[in-house]
Amino acid sequence: MIDLRSDTATRPTAGMRAAIAAAEVGDEQLREDPTVNELQRRAAELLGHEAALFLPTATMANQIALRVLTEPGDQLLAEERTHILVYEAGGAAIHSGLVMRGLPGIAGRLTPAQVTEVAATADELQPASVVVLENTHRSAGGRVWPLAEFRATAETARDLGLAVHLDGARLLNAAAARGISAAEYGRLADTVTLCFSKGLGCPLGAVLAGSEERIEEAWRGKFLFGGAMRQAGMVAAAALYALEHHVDRLAEDHERARALADGLAAAGLPVDPEATETNFVALDAASLGTTTAEARERIGEQGVLTGTLRPGVVRLATYLGIEDDHIERAIDAIPRALEARVSA
Repeated sequence: MIDLRSDTATRPTAGMRAAIAAAEVGDEQLREDPTVNELQRRAAELLGHEAALFLPTATMANQIALRVLTEPGDQLLAEERTHILVYEAGGAAIHSGLVMRGLPGIAGRLTPAQVTEVAATADELQPASVVVLENTHRSAGGRVWPLAEFRATAETARDLGLAVHLDGARLLNAAAARGISAAEYGRLADTVTLCFSKGLGCPLGAVLAGSEERIEEAWRGKFLFGGAMRQAGMVAAAALYALEHHVDRLAEDHERARALADGLAAAGLPVDPEATETNFVALDAASLGTTTAEARERIGEQGVLTGTLRPGVVRLATYLGIEDDHIERAIDAIPRALEARVSA
């Protein structure tokens, strides 16, 4: 079975497991774990900020960021299918009391004009307070913000007095695709999240980066959200290993995704190779007159597991552990699974 459901299906490599076993540890709640402290230092530098905080998950990191940046009753602005709006169980409303405002975007991106309009029409009881920008944008198909567009939207928000949070769970994929450093995006936001359990291949872990002052506030949020740990260096060691060994290879995932997209498009399937900018391939099941669930079931019967990108669209993800032969087999199996739909 070829598992293309998500890049969360990565497994720790032998080298990463060895790093975990050899990790130097201490009490993380007392800020005495040397491996966690080193990861936080490295992550802050990587993301273009003064400080960083190690956390179990990127969802927790996002939610703590919102708590630090806002007040209850504020408006959160984001593209309508941004992860924080649709995959975090309403956490922004529950944990921070925010009014969540989803706006239509193109390829997961908001424009300066959209931010300006919402800020201008908000009142003092529900002021526009924070803009969340996601890069890469999951539901848009792993699409990457052009740096100039990201800068324009972020700077507009900040000029209007809004905070900017970058949900950069897959920010290193974006950096690899654009050939720039993650810090070039990161320093344009007030806070940045990075996830280690996707393309970087770690079993868990994320960081939240920002100013010294904000990360000190986030430290309290870490306890509030139940994210304080003890000998967390066991996990932080995996993240440090990933930063040393798994960042450059993200380009390989992108190349394999593009090869998959090209192959499926050549077979007549509704896939746009030009929209495959990183490690996701979007297959438009709705245009074949079928549901996402039915398409996934048919493809699964041919030995390929797939995920859902958004309603009507199947996701195929490449990641550490997916090799060229898996792509070749998928290019053969997926058209065969949907043959009747393609020829209809």
